[in-house]
Amino acid sequence: MYAAVVHSFDAPPRYSTFETPAPRGAHEILVDVLAAGLHPRVRSGASGSHYSFDGALPMVPGVDAVGRTAEGELLYFVALDDTVGTLAERAVVDRRRAAPLAPGTDPVAVAAAMNPGMSSWVALRRRIGFRAGADVLVLGATGNAGQLAVQIAKHLGAGRVVAAGRDPERLGLLPALGADETVSLLGEGDEAAERVARSAADVDVVLDYLWGDVTERVMPALLTARADRSRALDWIEIGSMAGQDLTLPSALLRKAGLRVLGSGQGSVATADIVAELPALAELISAGALSVHPVPMPLAEVERAWDVAVGPGERVVLVP
Repeated sequence: MYAAVVHSFDAPPRYSTFETPAPRGAHEILVDVLAAGLHPRVRSGASGSHYSFDGALPMVPGVDAVGRTAEGELLYFVALDDTVGTLAERAVVDRRRAAPLAPGTDPVAVAAAMNPGMSSWVALRRRIGFRAGADVLVLGATGNAGQLAVQIAKHLGAGRVVAAGRDPERLGLLPALGADETVSLLGEGDEAAERVARSAADVDVVLDYLWGDVTERVMPALLTARADRSRALDWIEIGSMAGQDLTLPSALLRKAGLRVLGSGQGSVATADIVAELPALAELISAGALSVHPVPMPLAEVERAWDVAVGPGERVVLVP
């Protein structure tokens, strides 16, 4: 079959032939891939930097896709951890990691939105006891996943959503998607942190796509500004666009009701992630979330790897 094949971590995948994977167990089937999203998680896997990668080359990246079975059934699926990825003409699906899609579903839209959407959906549904009416801060709301997080928090019943990010154009789009207030992270770091604290001091949940220096500044500013510091604050670390590490003073954990936890592959059981697939797929299929896919042929994967996309857009590779 043809696939996007990584031969070196120093170069984008190349469109070339690769051995077609074969089902190995009773629950596995081979499907024709219709659309696969070029997510940040796909890029980190292709660069060898993701914590789950075993280092073996050549390899085919890709973590999810929409595919069609031999019988014509449409499926959204999460790729197996130890097999060929989804940026290919065909892929192996474990039906226990798949959600059936209704006939007529747009596979490109689902492929674009499921992976970034799952980051906040699983965080709110599986990592905490999220309740309707809770207030949410999305830190890093101008990224694709952050933009969806604003919409998903509202869909799940958030009372108030504060969206913080750097890109002014993308920040300006968020009120129409459900953000009650937006905060710019541009400028001097401590000043930006104080702006966030003034707007989001008493939120119940932080969905953090940034971490690093931004979180290191925002976290103490926000906790200091809270009217009741003993009130529980769930700080869910999802991404690290601003850095992998930060310094967390022990006093922050003693003087406030702060609970820091992560959400991602490993911290949530695969079965729990899969259990959430049908509801989110249905939401996307119904057009309830703003999704802007940029479909490109799989054969043009090298060009797609570096193509510039606009606010809220995601490249989707189509074999």
